[in-house]
Amino acid sequence: MNQPASRSNEPLIHHWMPFTANKQFHDAPRIIARAEGVHYWNTAGEKLLDSVSGLYTTPAGHGRREIRDAVARQLEELDYAPAFQFGVPGSFRLATELAQMLPAGLNRVFFAGSGSEAVESALKVAIQYHRVRGQGQRQRIIGRARGYHGVNFGGWSVGGMVKNREAFGLGLPGVAHMRHTHIPENRFQMGQGEHGGVDLADDLQRMIDLYGADTIAACIVEPIAGSTGVLVPPKGYLERLREICTKHGILLIFDEVICGFGRTGAPFAADAFGVVPDMLTMAKAITNGNIPMAAVAVREDVQQAILDAAGPEAVEFFHGYTYSAHPVACAAALATLKIFREDDLFARGAALAPKFLERIAALRDVPIVIDTRGFGLLGAVDLAPEGGPGKRGFAVLRRAFEQGLVLRVAGDTVIFAPLFITTDDQLDEMFDKLRKVLATV
Repeated sequence: MNQPASRSNEPLIHHWMPFTANKQFHDAPRIIARAEGVHYWNTAGEKLLDSVSGLYTTPAGHGRREIRDAVARQLEELDYAPAFQFGVPGSFRLATELAQMLPAGLNRVFFAGSGSEAVESALKVAIQYHRVRGQGQRQRIIGRARGYHGVNFGGWSVGGMVKNREAFGLGLPGVAHMRHTHIPENRFQMGQGEHGGVDLADDLQRMIDLYGADTIAACIVEPIAGSTGVLVPPKGYLERLREICTKHGILLIFDEVICGFGRTGAPFAADAFGVVPDMLTMAKAITNGNIPMAAVAVREDVQQAILDAAGPEAVEFFHGYTYSAHPVACAAALATLKIFREDDLFARGAALAPKFLERIAALRDVPIVIDTRGFGLLGAVDLAPEGGPGKRGFAVLRRAFEQGLVLRVAGDTVIFAPLFITTDDQLDEMFDKLRKVLATV
């Protein structure tokens, strides 16, 4: 323990913070105390511009009264009910609304409490689906290098971010990884790159050739890999994955925890790219970040196969969480979906995207910038490393906070995901602040 930091900030040491340099944080805390609209305020009362929608969670803006009121009403009526063998009205309404919003066929919804839990649920569904159809040997899962699918054992095993894996052992057996989609030929490209799509997707076919299609249960990818630095799929990539999975009876899972709910300008990235998976995970923006919640959308016939395999009074799927379809989370989600509809926020985000991507691309003239890319309201800027991997990125994070800007970094990559309600002037402010910070690091 850093003893001087412990003595000078004694109240801070008891909270072990996630994905945080705890010792450094104790020396120079970055504490957010209040939020409204597109802004945060720190404990000194200084205003901070939110450039990453919380953590991709809050595209409709902070402090939405509609959600707060819905949560309060729900707490007055029903605070909690057991999730196993009992239901609550809001979960059925929410599942129906989601089914109407999701791509055609993805109309069975299983609720969880986080994106990590949603991924675990999807992996279990995939393995059980093949088992009940007499193909229990299909247990292998194909993930992708630089993929992020949460931090539970299944999620980090199929994920491909080295630092998320290296401290925790070998992970689940029977997992293999395709290459990531960030290739030099597509540098400084806004939108989908022209190069490498089919060849990169053919990694899945190479896995089939090596292991046999009859051993593979599912392939899981983020349509846009978010946490690793906004890796946009090249043209033809997702289409080719879909083609291979369909041909060989492999379930295709899209992890849309980050890029779902309008982030790509469409309800889901599956809509934006015109490729429908067999399962789709979602979280974060489902409640505008107000209450933890997640879900897995499953193809109707996949769920039906699992239901049909069990007896008339038997539990079909031995999986779930204490807080699955929590009534307060359902109320927050229903209020959020209403805001998305009534404020036409997906269209508003889509209208903001061209200027956002233009500002991302314009950073190419900064000497330390070595790549820019983006799609919809997701963008990333790669910085030339200095002093060791991630040091420059961390310096940008700290100095941006001092300048009134909250952003996200992954190593030496700066990530942006602005709120859908961000104005053009606020977008200009965001990138003007970033330019000033980049000039100092």
